[in-house]
Amino acid sequence: MAPRILLARHGQTQWSVQGNHTGRTDIPLLDTGRAGAKLLGERLHRAPWGGLPGVEVRTSPLVRAAETCEIAGFGERAERWDALMEWDYGAYEGLTPAQIRADRPDWLIWRDGVPEGESVADVTARADEVVGWARSADRDVLVFAHGHILRALAARWLGEDLSFGARIRLEPTSLSVLGWAYGAPALERWNDTGHLELPSPSGAHPSPSGV
Repeated sequence: MAPRILLARHGQTQWSVQGNHTGRTDIPLLDTGRAGAKLLGERLHRAPWGGLPGVEVRTSPLVRAAETCEIAGFGERAERWDALMEWDYGAYEGLTPAQIRADRPDWLIWRDGVPEGESVADVTARADEVVGWARSADRDVLVFAHGHILRALAARWLGEDLSFGARIRLEPTSLSVLGWAYGAPALERWNDTGHLELPSPSGAHPSPSGV
């Protein structure tokens, strides 16, 4: 079979709600983020996913992703992998886009990178490493990670420059699938938050939001 990547973005944190760039700062999940992770896990353990038997699971080691993975029920199967960490925002860590553009009105991370952090080339190389791993065997993979690196993965899966990531939003605790169509890499599912919009047997019902 042709391998696919299932992408799970971590649940909400205080900084994701506020729009702060959260790279290597280890911010924990909010209660709403934990509730969203539970709903995502319930979805992935129902049909048609059925708990994803045979799927290889990896997670960013940062707590917001690793905890989402654990709450969703995949912690015991997951390997932590630094390649899935969020973009290192360097001097822009903790700042909002508005704060950055007050000094650099035309700044775009997908084109310009960040000072004292990772360049576009750096993140492209990490994304290519993950794509190469995913395509290395005939099985699907599930990764728990962060907004910018997951958008970078989508761009590189499709063979696009990293700048393509600017055109595809990704909400907290969303589910996406990178697959194939007509023998070519394709977006099979993107930014799916349907599990957040339906009542859960556990009663959790957060609303999708975040930057």
